[in-house]
Amino acid sequence: MSAKKPQSIFQLKVTLSGSKPPIWRRILVPDNITLGRLHVVLQLVMGWTDSHLHQFAAKGELYSIIDKDEDDNLFGNNVNDENKVSLSSLLVSEHDFMIYDYDFGDSWEHHITLEKILPFDSSIKLPICLTGKRACPPEDCGGVWGYHDLLEILADKSHPDYEDTMEWLDEDFEPETHRSKVAKFEYLFEKYALKPQDCIFATDTLGDILEGKKAGVTVVAVDFGFHKRDRLEKGEPLR
Repeated sequence: MSAKKPQSIFQLKVTLSGSKPPIWRRILVPDNITLGRLHVVLQLVMGWTDSHLHQFAAKGELYSIIDKDEDDNLFGNNVNDENKVSLSSLLVSEHDFMIYDYDFGDSWEHHITLEKILPFDSSIKLPICLTGKRACPPEDCGGVWGYHDLLEILADKSHPDYEDTMEWLDEDFEPETHRSKVAKFEYLFEKYALKPQDCIFATDTLGDILEGKKAGVTVVAVDFGFHKRDRLEKGEPLR
């Protein structure tokens, strides 16, 4: 992990490849952010749950999680450790880009473009999402094409699969609205007249831990999913 202090702020545009109309976010991050940390940021701003594998691709190289406890990592031996590579070592000039792949089954490909290199300003709290368009697709919906089919079903209440699809989805899913889990917590607080301190949120994903803490709820990390205990502990649940 880079020990250098940030020299500048990177303005990134993250677009979900193949989404029509486009699903995108514009974010600010320090130039020295590691790819491992950027992965967490992307999960949060897009709205994913960090329930699947991922990798970055840039300049002909792949970057992802390296499992130090295994003889062979999950992606083979030609993958670089995402926690040892800074974003500024890969994106150097404005308009440079890289790819972030999430969930190798559904194949959610994100195109990340370096829009602007801004002077570093310590008064700006980083990372931050400036703006975005449209909601993140539901997990495990079949990728871009599956999501397009899902939207067609939602637009037609007479569709034979409409009721089953609505039952499978979150009741407040709105395709045109970009909402983080923090916003969803706030919706639930208001709907059920709850206070954050009255709630306990159990999850097996690091992204959910961080968003739960932002919302002010008590978060319990449960190791029954993809992530191992040491990764979940990075989010400092119960603190």
